[in-house]
Amino acid sequence: MLGSTPALAHFQEIIPSADVVPEGGSVTVDMVFTHPFDGGPVMEMKRPVQVGVLRDGKKTDLSGALTEKPVGGTTGWTLSHDVSEPGAAIFYVEPQPYFEPAENKQIIHYAKVIVDGFASGEGWDDLVGLPVEIRPLTRPTGLWTGNQFSGVVLKNGEPVPFAEIEVEFINDGTVKAPNDAFITQVIKADANGTFSYTMPRGGWWGFAALVEADKPGESPDGKDVAIEEGGLIWVKTTDMPGTK
Repeated sequence: MLGSTPALAHFQEIIPSADVVPEGGSVTVDMVFTHPFDGGPVMEMKRPVQVGVLRDGKKTDLSGALTEKPVGGTTGWTLSHDVSEPGAAIFYVEPQPYFEPAENKQIIHYAKVIVDGFASGEGWDDLVGLPVEIRPLTRPTGLWTGNQFSGVVLKNGEPVPFAEIEVEFINDGTVKAPNDAFITQVIKADANGTFSYTMPRGGWWGFAALVEADKPGESPDGKDVAIEEGGLIWVKTTDMPGTK
């Protein structure tokens, strides 16, 4: 019997130890390139091109804080950073291009996550200035399960009409999908690049806005291939106490 297997969605994870640090303090940020719902396979992640944090409009290079963290037999990365002041600490990473032979394309996912220092609720919609980026319209911290998250997909700072956004949940193994259609949710932005999604379970959710780069990349054999550029944002939801 011949058949086709749907391609697994790739997600560049950048996950902090907390989305809110009400008293400030150190957070650990883990980075891995994987398939979140299935828990793998994990792809080899070379040392990032850049990794940093944006606070109050100022970027700080954190590449010197990076250390390797083996994950699933491949390389991931981790760092620790002290959130010592109120306001959003927006951590971001630009990975090296990854060639996916099954799709004959390069993948570059620019990913970010917001940590709210001292539960201030300030600065969460500041832009890093990544080539593809999601500007949150919903504060991405302090969210209950069932809250709706909205954002705008931007490419070079401009909204992307009808952009496609893939959504996945970092599964701890307790959620079993009825079939493959439930693993990666797919939504479209409207004519203004705006999208919304209601998150049904507590945990980390990744939103990956996917666009094709203006210029081609190069495959390992030297041929021109398309580049999938992704603008990712990670959002955590928390189950409300006393609910079922």
